[in-house]
Order: sequence, then C-alpha cells, then structure tokens
Amino acid sequence: MLTPVIATLVYVVSPDRSQVLMQHRNKRPQDIHLGKYTGLGGKVEPNEDVVSGAIREVHEESGLDVTAIALRGTISWPGFGKNGQDWFGFVFRVDAFTGTVHGGNDEGTLEWVGLESLATLPMWVSDHEWLPMVFDDEAKQFHGVMPYQDGEMVSWRYRR
Repeated sequence: MLTPVIATLVYVVSPDRSQVLMQHRNKRPQDIHLGKYTGLGGKVEPNEDVVSGAIREVHEESGLDVTAIALRGTISWPGFGKNGQDWFGFVFRVDAFTGTVHGGNDEGTLEWVGLESLATLPMWVSDHEWLPMVFDDEAKQFHGVMPYQDGEMVSWRYRR
C-alpha cells in the first residue's frame, strides 16, 4: 500500500511573468536536494489542507504573502525520499503576491531566475519533464507518476 509523504511544491512567478523565484539548496550538507534549485514548499502539516500548506511554506521560506495561487498538477514520486520513501506532491504556481523576498532560509538562498534560464540550472533532471507544464497557458492540470530507484528517475507518465 502506498503511504506517501504529502507535500507542496510552489513556483512563484514575477508580476511580469518573466522570472520565477527559485531556492538554491545550498545550506544543509545532509539535504537530499543539496546543490540543486527547487521551488518552495514542503510537507503538509497534520490538520492542514494542501493550499494552506503551500501558502504557509511560501511565507515561511520567502517572506511573501500569496494572493493568487493555482494548482498546476500532482506528481507521485514512489521511492524518491531517503531510504526509498514515497512522496506525493501538489504542484502550484503563484501568480500574485505581496511583500518582499528575504535572503533565504535554513535550506538555501533565494533567487529570481528568468523562465528561459530554468533549463540551465542544476536541478533534478526529472524536473525538466514536468516543469514546463507549470508555466504554460494550458488550463488543464497534469497528474503524473515518476518512480525513483536508487536516487534516479525510472520512468515518467502523466495525464492532462
């Protein structure tokens, strides 16, 4: 039976839609994401819905207050976590916010990155499979499964 960690992954887009706020995971040596760029987010807390969790994580990790958020898709990552732990992620895009980004958090530093430059950043190779769907204008959400084994993506399939 699949009993995954439930998590959010959030991509904050600049008001002119040319940049995205990325977290460079460069502060914790034991971090599974060390050296990679990721969106914001984390585990959903008990008694918290996924949207509230996403909004909370953006505020905690960046200092921004979300005013417009959209679910872009979901991904099941069986075998992704430490010791083969299963994860299930709700992937959001934030199109409006208030506040100013602070310098970072205990996981890494924050950077605004041009959307056209995302492919050049060190990130999980598998992110390139689904990340374009976060930023496209397609109204339909994507829902996929991406099994991992020994830290590597085994396959990817999705529906839209």
